Amino acid sequence: MDSMDRSILKCLSDNSRRSATEISQTVHLSVAAVIERIRKLERNGIIRQYTVVLDQHKIGNDVTALMEVALEHPRFYDGFTEVVNADPSIVACDYLTGDYDFMLRIQTKSSESLEQIHRVIKNIQGVSATKTYFVLKEIKSGAPVAEDV
Repeated sequence: MDSMDRSILKCLSDNSRRSATEISQTVHLSVAAVIERIRKLERNGIIRQYTVVLDQHKIGNDVTALMEVALEHPRFYDGFTEVVNADPSIVACDYLTGDYDFMLRIQTKSSESLEQIHRVIKNIQGVSATKTYFVLKEIKSGAPVAEDV
């Protein structure tokens, strides 16, 4: 991957619906070359999917929370992640080092629905502790495109 690929990825991460023509004008490369580079990035698994970013408040999810979760033992990992993957309100789950094992990002309609999710999480076999934070405002979101060193 070179600096041109990174420029193309930056264009796509800003707006994945940009046309190859628009991208070619931005990165100063022919449309055919842009299309070939995008296909190569897809084949190599660098581009895994194209998605849309939703305004959670406009679709009725007024509560965003971060929940740290600790497990008693690593043997509970598979059961925990199975439950997490089945819940559409849990939009992200990261496996961590430190005092807690996981960080969940939860987007839901109300504090009552968050309480229900919290009960489900607390009842998963092996969960020993949780710590929940309400998000007041999202300041920045997105994935970086690695820069050349």
